[in-house]
Parts: sequence; structure tokens; C-alpha cells
Amino acid sequence: MNAEKIRVIAFDADDTLWDCQGHFEVVMQRLYDELTPWVDRETAALELFATERKNMRLLGYGVKAFTLSMLETAMRVSNHQMPAATINDILQQCYTLLEFPCTPLPEVEETLRTLRNQISPLTSHLSPLTSHLSPLTSHLSSLVVFTKGELLDQEHKLQRSGLAHFFDHVEITSDKGEPEFRELCRKLGVHPEEMLMVGNSLKSDIAPALAIGCQAVYIPFHVTWQLEHHDHFEHEHMVQIDHFGQLLELL
Repeated sequence: MNAEKIRVIAFDADDTLWDCQGHFEVVMQRLYDELTPWVDRETAALELFATERKNMRLLGYGVKAFTLSMLETAMRVSNHQMPAATINDILQQCYTLLEFPCTPLPEVEETLRTLRNQISPLTSHLSPLTSHLSPLTSHLSSLVVFTKGELLDQEHKLQRSGLAHFFDHVEITSDKGEPEFRELCRKLGVHPEEMLMVGNSLKSDIAPALAIGCQAVYIPFHVTWQLEHHDHFEHEHMVQIDHFGQLLELL
């Protein structure tokens, strides 16, 4: 990784800045519990995954897509025998995913504050004000959030996290592939090699960023959604770290 080239640091949100998948896992376990009269837990998990994968093209990512897939799986696997009260309970469990606390993960707030303090609150990629900055970080001009999912849900999570004031720009998209990374660089007015992507998903955060020439920092999370699984790989422009605070050491 070439830190001297970095002008923009883009952060994934879910499972990078705060825990998201952990809350989904709790709700999924509730579904598996309710399906035990019909199938074992492993089969229930496979059925839910198959439903989510089938629905991805039309529903995309987020709580709404997840809820529809949960209900569809419950009805199909139970042969429409699951009681309406239980279906409603699953629905209410899914609703909790729209309001769970987005408490920043360890070292996130402190690290973002340190980076933010190196950049004037008025600084942007359009008019960098770098005269007051230390030599270490004088090349940085923007901190941004780049996340995929449902617009309102992602906006609300960022608000609940209390981290929004650290960022110059927030980009919420329905997917995160090479076209979306190219468009983000275009909007920010930087060359790909000038942007560092920080995230927990090799599939959505790291691989597409590297493919267009960005630099990347991979921070594994303890749980990964099945549709985000990706074989591990090495890359000259990617660094893997164990905890968020190590980002400062790299910069």
C-alpha cells in the first residue's frame, strides 16, 4: 500500500463501522427454531440462503429483502402450515433490524476522530486546505462512507451510530461492484489509486476496489453473511489488519 498517494479514505458501514450481521444472525436463529417441526436447523439455514440468493436480483440488499425471504422460507418449508401468529412473530423480529443500536465497533470512533482532526471540517476534494496539516496526513482531503443497501435504512443507521459528522460524503448504492467504485472515484474527483477502501467484505469492499486500481484495507469481521463469502487472496495493494485502530499505523 502506498499511503502517500491516498487522498480519500472510503469506509464500508455495516460490520466495518458497527455490528450489523450479528443482529441478523439472532433473527435467523429464531426462524430456524420455528422450523424445527419440519426440518433441522442446518436444512433451514440452507433453505433461507437459497431463497435469499433467488431473490437477490429483484430485491437487492437490506432488511426489506431479508424480511420477504424469511417469510417466504417459513411458508414454503412448513408447507404453509406455520401458524399465522408465528409468522407475525417472525415479521416483528425482522422489524427490530430497522432500529437496532449501531454502536461503533472498538477503536472506530477514536480512529475517525484522529483522521478528521487532520482535515479541516471545511476541507473537501474540491478545495483542499492543507497548510495546517501534519506532513504525515497532509495528502488526505476526504473521509467518505461507501455502503450498499436500502437508502433510508442505511441513512438511519449512520445517524444512530453518531458517526455522520466525521464524513465529507456518504454514498449509498444498491450494489458495490467495479462500476460503482469507478463512479465514486468520478464523483470525488480522484484517480482510483488515490482512494483507499476500508471494509470487512472481500467480495464487496476489497476485490472490486482493487480491480479498478484502488488501494484497500481488509478488516475481517467475526461473522460473514453467506452471500458475501469470498475466497481469501493476497494483493500488493491490499493490507489486512486485525483491528480498526491499526489503520492509523498504516497511514
